[in-house]
Amino acid sequence: MLYAILAYHVEAEVMSWTPEADAALMTDLQGAHDRLNQQGRLGPAARLGATRRARTLRGPGAGLVIDGPFAETKEQLLGFYIVDCANEEAAIQAARELRRVNPSAVYEIRPLMLYLPGAPFPVTEATAERDPA
Repeated sequence: MLYAILAYHVEAEVMSWTPEADAALMTDLQGAHDRLNQQGRLGPAARLGATRRARTLRGPGAGLVIDGPFAETKEQLLGFYIVDCANEEAAIQAARELRRVNPSAVYEIRPLMLYLPGAPFPVTEATAERDPA
């Protein structure tokens, strides 16, 4: 059986870490990822981008895009998609396509940094925001 493991943190605390502290944590996590991968139990893993960059699509019809990851308390996370989009607008369009067939769902759209076993972290909107070059 597959399980989703969702990581929650106090975002302000995470964003206050020095690059060295963040890199040390990621090194430790890489070890845990490697052990799970060696056991054949690790699928894709991702670090979500900052909540200030999150958008939520909700409401009737095509829906209204609002800032932030704000789900109503009556809603629960029941699934997720990882989509490859050129930019935020393309990701919102992808969420609208999903919404056309599932109009009662609320979709949160966030940039992410994907971890794939054995591959380096790619440069994405999420990593560029954390580490502007």
